[in-house]
Amino acid sequence: MIRFEDVSVTYDGAAEPTVRGVDFEVPEGELVLLVGPSGVGKSTVLGAVSGLVPHFTGGTLRGRVTVAGRDTRTHKPRELADVVGTVGQDPLSHFVTDTVEDELAYGMESLGLAPDVMRRRVEETLDLLGLADLRDRPIATLSGGQQQRVAIGSVLTPHPKALVLDEPTSALDPAAAEEVLAVLQRLVHDLGTTVLMAEHRLERVVQYADQVVLLPAPGAAPTIGAPADLMAVSPVYPPVVDLGRLAGWSPLPLTVRDARRRAADLRERLTGREPAPAAPGPAPGTTAAPARPAAPRTLFPLLRRRAPRDTGPTDTPPVVAEARALAVRRGRVQALRHVHLTVAPGETIALMGRNGAGKSTLLGSLVGLVEPSGGQVRVGGAVPHRTPPRDLVRRVGLVPQEPRDLLYADTVAAECAAADRDAQAAPGTCRALVSELLPGVADATHPRDLSEGQRLALALAVVLTARPPLLLLDEPTRGLDYGAKARLVTVLRELAAAGHAIVLATHDVELAAELAHRVVLLAEGEVIADGPTAEVVVSSPSYAPQVTKILAPHRWLTVAQVREALA
Repeated sequence: MIRFEDVSVTYDGAAEPTVRGVDFEVPEGELVLLVGPSGVGKSTVLGAVSGLVPHFTGGTLRGRVTVAGRDTRTHKPRELADVVGTVGQDPLSHFVTDTVEDELAYGMESLGLAPDVMRRRVEETLDLLGLADLRDRPIATLSGGQQQRVAIGSVLTPHPKALVLDEPTSALDPAAAEEVLAVLQRLVHDLGTTVLMAEHRLERVVQYADQVVLLPAPGAAPTIGAPADLMAVSPVYPPVVDLGRLAGWSPLPLTVRDARRRAADLRERLTGREPAPAAPGPAPGTTAAPARPAAPRTLFPLLRRRAPRDTGPTDTPPVVAEARALAVRRGRVQALRHVHLTVAPGETIALMGRNGAGKSTLLGSLVGLVEPSGGQVRVGGAVPHRTPPRDLVRRVGLVPQEPRDLLYADTVAAECAAADRDAQAAPGTCRALVSELLPGVADATHPRDLSEGQRLALALAVVLTARPPLLLLDEPTRGLDYGAKARLVTVLRELAAAGHAIVLATHDVELAAELAHRVVLLAEGEVIADGPTAEVVVSSPSYAPQVTKILAPHRWLTVAQVREALA
């Protein structure tokens, strides 16, 4: 169905090809997973299938890519639309209409399908992806995960022969991701649809792949093989594979079920041992500050906040931010209901819950982007939505789901200079942070030329320039591979050790297990759980990390904890 024949792609101005020697075939009715570290060219390979590369991106494509017998060099994307459906990393760039139902119908309308066929397929897709309750909603009012499902649905309705998906579950909560992957499985197995997919969250998808195509490094030729064989040599791999490597299991398990069947000996070796405790956070509903670990040598000496002068005993523990009986209404939607939350210095809190639960709205309330309809919010003693931005930036900073929303200059140097001015910081403050986070990135680099992980790091440096005591991050691991995520975890741990409070909204259960002292679980705008990470995620089938599921009933959260215990 999809055939690459010795394909290389060189973009204008680049000294070397982004990908080269790409030579493999995706048979009809198979799901093939494209894996590799960030920046190796996965999106370029996917773009070559739909004709976006090189017709829209520019550059030179050598070799040949065919889809259902059509050569993508001689067929532009609109001439492939009836056989290839494509969803990129950014669903917003995909939409051309205003409402969910209209967006699902648009592709079929462009192909001239009959109205009765269009109506039936729209209804089927609404049910398949759990979008029926959102059919009349404006797309702009949906959460990032809901928009992702609409984007996927809009390419399913024309019934293409092949689907090309770039990070399709990156913005989805665990349950929604399972639903989407189940739909893809049904399309592959029952309808013979061909799927080529790139995904960093391998713990979600690797078990569904018929084949894996590994791009090990930029410009390196890909390796094709069975998932278990390639996971044994891949530089990126999910926690279940990491645990299998640690335990010496062969062949490596790809699912929690397979790993649990082999884990009896490992569980026995861990009997009587306990995971190293995380720095404790305050109990739900209290304002007690967490006992902070001794601060290690930090990468960010500029960000060490000076400790307050000791004024003797006090009955009021320190609080960076607080919400009491917070309610937010957005149009017809009650986004938050009677939310109580306290955030203490040095504490890391993960906000979790299904798409549309209110996580981003809560972050928006803390940073002053959303005005409450009831209750109150205070950050550093100020009411966020009534505080001038110049003053608020030194109290709280937000890195949004799309880091480029913060980046508007033409170069990294210009972004840093603007950040210094906005934060009234000494010239060079932001650039010093960028040098720590992004070593080797030149001043003249345009932010749009950075990878997803690099843009996140630049946006983080821009926000940190003002040294805000409270740092908010919305889905910070979208588009990050496991290595980039590990570097982000290290950075955020150091910031917490330096006294910064961190609140992150995430669907990444593995990130929460690695980083969070507390998990706050939201549903329908309400807090339904608030407690230490181990207590909340271990009791939740949806939000438990892979290691917890494999080694239950013991409360191990990460492979790092197991490795430390065995050592």
